[in-house]
Amino acid sequence: MHILFDCRYVRFPRHDGISRFSAELVAQLATEHDVNMLVSDERQLAMLPALPHILGPSPTGPLEPLTAWRLRKVPADVAYSPMQTIGSIGRAWPLVTTVHDLIYYRHPTPPRDLPAPVRLLWRLYHLSYAPQRLLLNGVDGVVTISQTTRELIRQHRLTRRPVAIVPNAAATADTGPFGEPVSHTSPPSKRLVYMGSFMPYKDVETLVRAAALLPGYELHLCSRVDAATRDRLTALAAGASVTFHDGVSDEQYAELLRGATALVHASHEEGFGIPLLEAMSLGVPVVVADTAIFREVGGEAAVYFAVGDADALAHAVRALEGEWGARSRAAREQAATFTWRSSAARLGAFLAEIAAAAPRR
Repeated sequence: MHILFDCRYVRFPRHDGISRFSAELVAQLATEHDVNMLVSDERQLAMLPALPHILGPSPTGPLEPLTAWRLRKVPADVAYSPMQTIGSIGRAWPLVTTVHDLIYYRHPTPPRDLPAPVRLLWRLYHLSYAPQRLLLNGVDGVVTISQTTRELIRQHRLTRRPVAIVPNAAATADTGPFGEPVSHTSPPSKRLVYMGSFMPYKDVETLVRAAALLPGYELHLCSRVDAATRDRLTALAAGASVTFHDGVSDEQYAELLRGATALVHASHEEGFGIPLLEAMSLGVPVVVADTAIFREVGGEAAVYFAVGDADALAHAVRALEGEWGARSRAAREQAATFTWRSSAARLGAFLAEIAAAAPRR
């Protein structure tokens, strides 16, 4: 099967979630299929496997709705995009796109790194489900990354097209910075690690309030943070030991995790929860808010606390001390159920199904 794979969302010099999703899946698909990568900047190739590629338009450009028509002469049995915004008008091949989550319908603040016009369109797009329905019904198949999101797609009647689940996974020891699982069977420190943004729905405030209830523990916040947010959280964390790293490399993040008691996450909503898999793949337990998506990813291995309850989070961390070894083993077993190889196999099978069922163009 000849697949045109949209790699225009790959970031450089470091992956974000969708970027890694793209890079890992295209590499795995290429072991079984003939794959042609679509990039918008040749610098993206440094983050991708050595495969044939073509240069296409920026995915945030004003002509994105016409992308499929502009690429209609590119041969393919099926095309796949890790986002849903690629235009489907005038396409010459079956097209499958992706919905990662529906978070921004409830939390419509756009990422700050987007250009101002794109942020405006982002807000307008999320005022109703109508634009989403138009996009998803205009393609031949839809991928999402979790059962949680597939159920939301069904509840909101976002598409009449087939929907398949292709989960995320953690980087393997030979493809990522994390290495082999830890060998210790008890907490090596009283370090708690958080990897994620400071968007309001992430509820970092609950992590900080819990840290104040855990004398002797250190809370490490890994991501970049603006001065106002840092000052607000510092004031909230009176008496707590909180370290703002303001961005870390993959290697620094891996080192923090390897010496941690747990990864902690209080987010009210997530599309998936890659940090959970990253920690669990190392054998580092996770203590996370009790939400549907975290239950789906963490299974019986994770330790859960009520959403927004700092006291419950602190209690869960203290309780973890006596069962750390068992939780560490369970974490590794749970993480092993998510692999890029199996996700790529799911995607490949779905693309073949769509290619076979779609009308010839």
